Amino acid sequence: MAQRRAAAPLDGLQTRAERTNFVETSRYDDVQTFLATVDASSPLVHLTTSGYTFEGRPLQLAVIGKVADPRPATIKASGLLRVYVQANIHAGEVEGKEVMLALARDIARGQHADWLQSMVLIVYPNFNADGTERVSLINRGFQHGPFGGQGTRANAQGLNINRDQIKLETAEARSMVRLLNDYDPHVMIDLHTTNGSRHAYHLTFETANNPAVDPAIVTQSRDWMAKMSAAIKARDGWAFRSYGNVSGQAPSRVWTTVEDLPRYTHNYWGMRNRFGILSETYSYLPFAERVTVCRRFVEEVLAYAHTNAATLKTITAAADAAPLVGTRQSIRSEVARTGTTEILMGDVIEDVNPYSGRIVHRRADVAKPEAMADETTFRSTDQERVPTAYYVPADQKAAVERLRAHGIVLEAVTAAVTSGLEVFTVATATAMDKPFENHQERTVTGTWAATDVTVAAGAWRVSMTQPLARLAVYLLEPRSNDGLATWNVLDEALKTGRSPILRTRN
Repeated sequence: MAQRRAAAPLDGLQTRAERTNFVETSRYDDVQTFLATVDASSPLVHLTTSGYTFEGRPLQLAVIGKVADPRPATIKASGLLRVYVQANIHAGEVEGKEVMLALARDIARGQHADWLQSMVLIVYPNFNADGTERVSLINRGFQHGPFGGQGTRANAQGLNINRDQIKLETAEARSMVRLLNDYDPHVMIDLHTTNGSRHAYHLTFETANNPAVDPAIVTQSRDWMAKMSAAIKARDGWAFRSYGNVSGQAPSRVWTTVEDLPRYTHNYWGMRNRFGILSETYSYLPFAERVTVCRRFVEEVLAYAHTNAATLKTITAAADAAPLVGTRQSIRSEVARTGTTEILMGDVIEDVNPYSGRIVHRRADVAKPEAMADETTFRSTDQERVPTAYYVPADQKAAVERLRAHGIVLEAVTAAVTSGLEVFTVATATAMDKPFENHQERTVTGTWAATDVTVAAGAWRVSMTQPLARLAVYLLEPRSNDGLATWNVLDEALKTGRSPILRTRN
């Protein structure tokens, strides 16, 4: 291992946000310089890179813990709980970036030393680095700062990285999935900011809620968030609750959470048998307050991870080993209305950005309880029996490549398979009229039935006894609402009236 540079002082080290009194947010070079200084000053922080942005910027990665170096093999060999945190996937939602930089510095100074007895942190503080460099004073509408500007929601391709976890068309999403395959974190956290809701919560959160996710992960996640929220309320007096947006008109309004599709990071991570956590700090809090609130959220989430590290590792290992063959897995779902819930609605005060002159909104200190219909969970509307294996023909190169990119194990078929197979016959394959993320999402209906079609040598077998079987089912089943068929990967083959992917009958 290379000898460390001479120690650099940390006492005077500030993020760009801190040294500008939260008028500005850190840019790409600021993040690099800040982390390099911390890395040089502490054996607990290791600066490296893992992947690239669309414009070729190396993605800065900080590995924080009692480990000798940041290599994946070293981290996994430590036996510690591995916690991945990403911030700035939407580069106008900036407080998570500032929080993770400051937290790296403060851990290097000796704070939260107990955490490092049980876990190691793997941190992308500036995930959408290209978007970070596209600073404008008018990005993010009415968000209350930073008044010196922030970046863009989309990446340099004009794509939303947080809709790309299945199709993998952004360099950033591909880099993240490679990181997951290399480091295999047990817990994954994605830090965001709200987009215009006028509720009274300082922060809302969500965990993986697709019905296909392992039930033990769902249950433990809910316990985790309940305890985190209670701790925040007791210490800070802030109200946190599960994520939602308000629709409709009073007195018949509805509180509805985000879709449960695995194209979103937290749901994708759940489909990989890992704990996925999303946070949404309230955008109308002033920037400095948003940083404080986000910091407390991260601290409480990590405190719980530290205390429950053994349990979290046990649950993820059990989900990896769970026998899925022959069970029925959800492949389509819809939001469920489960009665009413009390939501604290808020209000805003108009302020002015002193540099752009544009109106911004500042959170008013009011909380008005309102009963609303509760739509924060999902129910399955279609399930499929998990086979022993799927078979992907060699000519379906795009499908094969996507599966490999996700980390799904493919076994080469060396001799033709002639019996015990099923083929999917398409009844309908309807494309959406309106493009989304440069795609016309496709909805497929149809049925599986026994067939005498042969799987040729050279095809690829996808076993359903591997840890990522749950994700593989969602990708490969034609009726899935967020699989390869959804994202047009199988369009040409589906024109024949059959899916090109076969599966075993047993």
